[in-house]
Amino acid sequence: MATAAAGTSSSMAQAMFASRSFTPSFSRRSSLPRLPFLPPSASSPLPPSFNLRISGSKKSLSYRIKASSEDSSETSEVGEVFSNLKEKWDALENKPMAVVYGGGAAVGVWLSSTVVNAINSVPVVPKFMELIGLGYTGWFIYRYLLFKSGRKELADDIEVLKKKIIGTE
Repeated sequence: MATAAAGTSSSMAQAMFASRSFTPSFSRRSSLPRLPFLPPSASSPLPPSFNLRISGSKKSLSYRIKASSEDSSETSEVGEVFSNLKEKWDALENKPMAVVYGGGAAVGVWLSSTVVNAINSVPVVPKFMELIGLGYTGWFIYRYLLFKSGRKELADDIEVLKKKIIGTE
């Protein structure tokens, strides 16, 4: 009797699982509505210089969408930046010292990152530093940004600092 019951229960389980066969379908698993793909000749809200390539299939659950714009304004801005940098580098008299300053700046950033990570690993210190940062931010807003006279003073201080950096003062 026990083997008959076991045989019946296993056939019932097989019938249950057979009716619930797993089919990886995108439409069953997603709560998003299915969007139709527009044919290439259809009018598109995208500009004509915008290319959109979609690869994937109905059976796969992953789609890869690549969008690119062939707008040349970004490349012209990048070209301008590089040409300006080249002009400034050519006009520079003491190039080795500029390289030393750049290397020193990179080492300083790395060193400060290491110190901050070391401080961050101490259990209580990060929350205390966060509290100090919030306090300083509140003081700065009250001192320099809240009132008109403070904003004017801040703008004047920034102008003086710019003149010191440029070397006109």
